[in-house]
Amino acid sequence: MNTYDFTGRVALVTGGASGIGAAAARLLKAGGAEVVTFDLDSSADVQGDVSRSEDLDGCVAQVESEHGHLDILVNSAGIPGMSLHTVDVSDAEWRRVFAVNVDGSFYACRAVLPGMAKRGYGRIVLVASIAGKEGNPMAGAYSASKAAVIALTKAVGKDVAGTGVLVNSVAPAVIETPILERLSEEHVAYMVSRIPLGRMGSPEEVATLIAWLASDDCSFSTGACYDVSGGRAVY
Repeated sequence: MNTYDFTGRVALVTGGASGIGAAAARLLKAGGAEVVTFDLDSSADVQGDVSRSEDLDGCVAQVESEHGHLDILVNSAGIPGMSLHTVDVSDAEWRRVFAVNVDGSFYACRAVLPGMAKRGYGRIVLVASIAGKEGNPMAGAYSASKAAVIALTKAVGKDVAGTGVLVNSVAPAVIETPILERLSEEHVAYMVSRIPLGRMGSPEEVATLIAWLASDDCSFSTGACYDVSGGRAVY
């Protein structure tokens, strides 16, 4: 895999213990970045819950204290929710999915922005989903939450334009990660059937796009959502 020069950069990767987050963390490290992973899993550098703003605020404060600065945020933490028809989605399930996918994305951005803006440099990459553009059956909460992440990307990118902080997101189609274990076979089969290339993507394929968006080479793009969908995306 190609790498970018991240020498001297410090990155925080939420959801960095597995899947897309772990692949992104490995690629950033390969480019020379100091990477801190944040996850519920005990294998992460910092353990915490993205749905709790105090956990993210504390992590960012710790990173800035120990490393002196924070240049890159990759927010990959997310959950798929249960494979349910709309009428079967409970209030608790709806809020659970939004708490991680939407609240977590917002809390992460809010936590890192002051330091990045003060230093005049930052790269934020949020992990959305093609479901946020097209919607998947049996995934109302997930699809809506990822649409919110895309809208958040556009809003925050415009909000901090001119500060040196660029905010973009990626919208993967179905990627072969542990998150699929929580979905029904019917749900996964539907998603794969929609991909013209006829297969799932790999975490590494998403990580390469994330790495570019987190690099200095990405200099004139903000508030954008980049598809990595095997041809599924229609806009």
